[in-house]
Amino acid sequence: MIQKTTLSFTKFLIFVSILFFAKGNLHAQTIVPQQLDGLEKLCAGNSFNEFYATFSYVNFPAGTTFTVELLDASNNPIATTLLQTVDLSATQKTIKFAVPVNLVGSDNYGLRIKSSQTYASPRFRNSQGVTSFPAYFKDYETTFSINNKETSATICSGGSITLSIDNGTTGVPSSSPVNYPNLKYIWYKDNVVIAGQSAKTLTVNSAGDYFVTIDYGSCTDTNFSSNHVTVGNSSSSGAVVINSSLGNPFCSSGTGTVLTATSGNRYQWKKDGANINGATNRTYSTNESGVYSVEVDFGGCSATGSINLQSNGFNASIDAQDGYKLSEGETLNVAVTTDATAPSFEWYLNDNLITGETASSYLVKVKGNYKVKISQSSGCVATKEFSFRINGDSGPASVIPNIIKLSGMNPYWNIPDEYKNATTKVMIISSNGDMVLDVVNYQGDWPKSNIDFKNVNPVYYYVIQGDTGEKKGSITVIK
Repeated sequence: MIQKTTLSFTKFLIFVSILFFAKGNLHAQTIVPQQLDGLEKLCAGNSFNEFYATFSYVNFPAGTTFTVELLDASNNPIATTLLQTVDLSATQKTIKFAVPVNLVGSDNYGLRIKSSQTYASPRFRNSQGVTSFPAYFKDYETTFSINNKETSATICSGGSITLSIDNGTTGVPSSSPVNYPNLKYIWYKDNVVIAGQSAKTLTVNSAGDYFVTIDYGSCTDTNFSSNHVTVGNSSSSGAVVINSSLGNPFCSSGTGTVLTATSGNRYQWKKDGANINGATNRTYSTNESGVYSVEVDFGGCSATGSINLQSNGFNASIDAQDGYKLSEGETLNVAVTTDATAPSFEWYLNDNLITGETASSYLVKVKGNYKVKISQSSGCVATKEFSFRINGDSGPASVIPNIIKLSGMNPYWNIPDEYKNATTKVMIISSNGDMVLDVVNYQGDWPKSNIDFKNVNPVYYYVIQGDTGEKKGSITVIK
């Protein structure tokens, strides 16, 4: 009897336990990820980083929030950036999220939903039932260059060259992928992947067509690759040819002509047998005549080419002695010698054109800063300039003039040289009290513009302040 009673009580306990368990499951929290149709990989970057995950859920209290997590190959969760949550119904949501910008790319990431109550869903699946996806954040998403953008290179028998990704613009990280040190690369030869080569450089010892892409696994885009470089063989040093962009002879102007050597791997330019410092590119610009040569390294062998570069401009010289001291009443003939074709001449005093002086020589009668401009207007159009200064004697010339005759040989207020320095201040004031000149280091070039006479000779007043004290006086300007 006792045994029967005990057996019945045991059955009752089992029945109650089953009933309680069944009742508890009716309220279990559940998240069901929707199939990821069309989302086979998460290829993010600075230009695009928005993805969507849709899921159903039940038995979560009001106020529960949900986030998307990535799972690495070891099932470790990685948080994503929540961009937006869209309620589709009382039990279904879509989350818009972004991949972390510092994500370590891999082809084996999972995706799940996690609630703020720490409940996590199973992994999402795509239409093929796969629960692992490629996920990458692409730091660099544009084309780039290798081999200094040169599309060809040469190697000699038994030699090699190194193809490198170019560094881009200094201070602009987005100008080259080498500014992102964590990137890896895929090198190609004749459109076939070169196994084991993932660095930013590649040593090449055989002919072929080479280029490189950034290794973003299944997110790699060959549209964002480098230029192609055709590497050819050279059995001997061969000949190096130098071409001049403006021909030879060339017309010297602007930055000059561009000399371009046969494509190689390294270069050293020389002029008249001497190395040109820093001239180690394939091209070199110059405005000067001379014998130019370049030594080209072809990777295991080298060769030298040269060009006797001639300018079809003109030569000119002047016989003026800069700083010559002109005595009182003395004149000085200054002449230009040139081989220019049909040359023209312009003479200037204190930067003012001397009207009517168009010959190859000029008779200097007054002190000042002179300049002559020689121009060749036919054939190779070119211009040369020569500048020189004429000083004056001491003695009577130290007198400060108080009359300026605009139609005379010296149409400027040309004060003695001892007042023309950086420590002397010169001021000129009109009769109306207007300051018309206030300078230091006056060079004897006032007035620079026409004077309004109004039927009278205008009077100005000067003040000269220097180490020797202050001088004042008046200046009368006459036609």
